[in-house]
Amino acid sequence: MTIHAGRHAIVAGGGIGGLTAALYLARAGFRVSILERAPVLEEVGAGLQVPPNASRILDDLGVLEPLQRQALQPQNIRIRRGKDGADLSRLALDDAETRWGAPYLAAHRADLHRALLDRVALEPAISLYLDRAVAGCQIRGQEVQVGIRRGPLRLSETADLLIGADGLHSAVRARLYAQDPLTFSGLTAWRGLIDARAAPASLRLPESNIWFGAKQHLVHYPIRAGQCVNVVAIIDDTWTAAPNAQDWDTAADAGTVTARFARWHQDARALIATVPAWRKWPLYERPLIPSYVEDRIALLGDAAHPMMPFLAQGAAMAIEDAASLGRALRATSDIPAALKSYNAMRLQRTQRVQKEAKKQARISHLSGPAAVVRDIGMRMMGQKRLLKRYDWLYAPQQS
Repeated sequence: MTIHAGRHAIVAGGGIGGLTAALYLARAGFRVSILERAPVLEEVGAGLQVPPNASRILDDLGVLEPLQRQALQPQNIRIRRGKDGADLSRLALDDAETRWGAPYLAAHRADLHRALLDRVALEPAISLYLDRAVAGCQIRGQEVQVGIRRGPLRLSETADLLIGADGLHSAVRARLYAQDPLTFSGLTAWRGLIDARAAPASLRLPESNIWFGAKQHLVHYPIRAGQCVNVVAIIDDTWTAAPNAQDWDTAADAGTVTARFARWHQDARALIATVPAWRKWPLYERPLIPSYVEDRIALLGDAAHPMMPFLAQGAAMAIEDAASLGRALRATSDIPAALKSYNAMRLQRTQRVQKEAKKQARISHLSGPAAVVRDIGMRMMGQKRLLKRYDWLYAPQQS
């Protein structure tokens, strides 16, 4: 790899998407500055699923092996009905590498973030700066001037390229799309981590579990080599507070979750009862946008295409974005042309995932006769046909 002295990229955001993008930008010959608004990097979040379309890219970066030492590889995705625990389908994942060319993993978000940070630390072309928030940007000829906020200080830096990987409340996206409201989806997500020893034995198995119910659903799976169980409940709900960047980590009342799932199967109730502390956050949506790029500025991850978590693809799409960005920038030294190519690679696919995730949200929360039809349809479809419906998502993409 050749580092071009005049090619400097700024990445706004040091999350999973930003770190992955920095690694691919370094491969493309850029000197990379990652600007992370947090003053310290702490272990945040809980579990996430790393499907084959993401683990394949992590393997390319040398990140998959260290992550696998902390993660768990589910044997199945088990789909159940909430009110009685009846199985609707069980999708085998033990041949994921044969079918899709990469493993399906369940991990703690902090473990994936740490694996990426360790890889970034080995790359001399990348510098990570904490307590630096992008506060604005402007294209000036063949450069991007980036305003930076560091506590009370206001700084400025120039780069050949700016990547907005700064999440749902992206300052970079605000520069490209001024009229771009956040809309509450009508859903809140509640998460908790359980010591696996406290969970019911039947729910500690190495599988990812999805329970469907009227106006709510439940997901849980072991992480950290089976030492913990990640639990997420998503419910139809209200949220009146104005959106802010701290919404994702609000203390929550356990009684609300207990009451919402009081008529569910005893296994689900027992699992919910063992969660020592709940955190909740509102799920927001933004309008689909016509482009993720403008001249020398590009968006990726939630800054580009925030999506409902019903396909477990939020982090995976950010990782895919980063790989596509790197491929586009390696193909040409013309940065605006490369970003147009990146946009062409990503726009249709990511917006399809956004739409499919929203569709899955409706399916998961059906009630009454519609839920009966859904359940019968899933059973009649069978495992093979259901798995085939995910091939477009998990299989390697054509370049």
